[in-house]
Amino acid sequence: WEFFTKVIGFPEEKLWVSIFKDDDESYDIWHNLIGLPEKRIVRLGEEDNFWKVGPTGPCGPCSEIYIDLGEEKASKEGGGVGVDGDRYLELWNLVFMQYNREEDGSLTPLPKQNIDTGLGLERIASVLQKVDTDFETDLFLPIIKFVAQNAGIKYKEDKKKDLALKVIADHIRALVFMISDGIVPSNEGRGYVLRMLLRRAFRYGKVINYNQPFLYEAAPVVINLMKEVYPETYKEENRIYQVILAEEKRFQETLNIGIQILDNLKAELKQKNKDKLSGRDAFKLYDTYGFPLELTRDILEEDGFGIEEDDFKNEMKIQRERSRIIWLEGTSSSKISTKSTLGIKTRLEANINILKERGETEFIGYDSVEVKSKVIAITKDDKLVNEAAEGDKCEIFLEKTPFYAEKGGQIGDKGVITSLSKNNLQIKISDTQTPAEGLIAHFAEIGKGKIKVDDEVLARVDLLRRKAIARNHTATHLLHRVLRDVLGEHVKQSGSAANNHHLRFDFNHFAPLTMEEIEKIENLVNEKILDELKVETKISTFDKAKEMGAVALFGEKYGEQVRVVKIGEFSLELCGGTHLNSTSNIGLFKILNEEGIGSGIRRIEAVTGERALKYIIEKENIINEVSDKLQTIPSGIPPKIDQLIDDANKMKKKIKIIRNKLAHYEVEKLLSKKKEIKGVNIISL
Repeated sequence: WEFFTKVIGFPEEKLWVSIFKDDDESYDIWHNLIGLPEKRIVRLGEEDNFWKVGPTGPCGPCSEIYIDLGEEKASKEGGGVGVDGDRYLELWNLVFMQYNREEDGSLTPLPKQNIDTGLGLERIASVLQKVDTDFETDLFLPIIKFVAQNAGIKYKEDKKKDLALKVIADHIRALVFMISDGIVPSNEGRGYVLRMLLRRAFRYGKVINYNQPFLYEAAPVVINLMKEVYPETYKEENRIYQVILAEEKRFQETLNIGIQILDNLKAELKQKNKDKLSGRDAFKLYDTYGFPLELTRDILEEDGFGIEEDDFKNEMKIQRERSRIIWLEGTSSSKISTKSTLGIKTRLEANINILKERGETEFIGYDSVEVKSKVIAITKDDKLVNEAAEGDKCEIFLEKTPFYAEKGGQIGDKGVITSLSKNNLQIKISDTQTPAEGLIAHFAEIGKGKIKVDDEVLARVDLLRRKAIARNHTATHLLHRVLRDVLGEHVKQSGSAANNHHLRFDFNHFAPLTMEEIEKIENLVNEKILDELKVETKISTFDKAKEMGAVALFGEKYGEQVRVVKIGEFSLELCGGTHLNSTSNIGLFKILNEEGIGSGIRRIEAVTGERALKYIIEKENIINEVSDKLQTIPSGIPPKIDQLIDDANKMKKKIKIIRNKLAHYEVEKLLSKKKEIKGVNIISL
């Protein structure tokens, strides 16, 4: 109240408030403490003045401050505070978050109550600047005028075009802030919101005659308006420009096709007398043509159609499961891993509780690759059994294990289990998975002997394979940090895989990497390898780790305690995987491939250590073979190829000339054989 009346200077007599109908305490404060006349305090019902998250959850009464804009703004039907109309404009809302609504509808007091305040800053600006809407303020109008001028139209001459200009101005401002905060277009989370806003704005551009990318041109207008208060927008101006332009170009390629398909679908709906597009068709537009659901909904609603959104969600669920299977197949070095990851939770679901009752598995693989342990359970053919014999395939659960179970992109360990008391027990472990929190399943094939529950055994990880995996995993952390240094802090991991053969890293970025960028990334990673940086791990709370600057994966669920992997002063990430003790043990890092795997998502595949060396030797052998065949030194291959291409092009031209001459000669030869019969020239072949 003091802010509105003393700082902003709103006349007290123009301010009104609303309260919840039964909220006598708020009435007493407004009337007796603030001194507001009773006639300007309006009691409203639950629909207007009782705020809630949803059917259940935190909620409470609220009180709102309105300003009277004058009788000239009143609607013909009349109205008042809380009633539809333009005379009374809500500026501030105070929600007294004090209850939790239960499933049965009852209200229970929250243990920690608070006041949630919402203040319309742009509405305040519109009142102070004496304009009708937020879009006429100096926060939006310069953007609207710029876009309108470039489109060759005028604002406030056509309602449909005015709506398009407002949507574009609102969305381009949001895009600038989101990108300056490091968000890039993607198909999930915040990146999806960014993509949806950009594509919606781009589509509205067609309403005002834009058929080419145009949003990127408006970004500097937003930045100039906001740079004093938000200097990060100015610092990131070039990247903002590049991200928007790249995404506009990408969407432009499919927009016209998508709209044509949607027009055909609308025609089919009219013909079949239906009012809703199937979820499958909406998902196809999303998955194939990059149409966000919200954009499809907008276009359909213009003609009175809707979407079967539950069906769409189901199609999305199926696609995510399909992608998950493909991702797992790509990360695994054996078919067993993919099968087990997808199937073990389902297959062992009935036995999970029994398995947990027998005890959880203690993982000690960070410090040891060999440990004496005891068998606590065996499952075979989806059933709990007491023993397994030679030739059997089963899952073995141990009291403690050095085997790392597949998680966080790192493949599960392989190795062997032998007996402490018998020399004739040989068990091959082909994969390690986690069917449930605290349980580690060793996928086993009994090569020799018999194993029983409660047997004492020796579990030993394949050390050479573990080291190869660790090389790739530690290199992945270096790559992540280097990508952020070279390309920008907007780079975020969107997937990774580390096995004993190679590493794969997926990340958000708006453009393909140039050869210069790839070379720089490769060189910087190898520099950090040569720097012999120490790799350390520590257990910390999640909040403390974030304070330290540790990188966490967006969307990943973390417990209260997290493991932090620190590589010198260069990299700090939350990670549960196995790593080297020093970057020097990576040996060598070589990028094999860089490609786009989705809109705004890039993928790098690389090798380390012996495999990197082998790759380089293979390339050198190919180069030497080519140089021998071209009879030149390796550095002379490019100019030699250029010469061969030039010679080939010259030869093609000569051949074309000869063919033309030959054709001309053949024609002359035929004409020389012509005979005239009754006035008609005849050539006999």
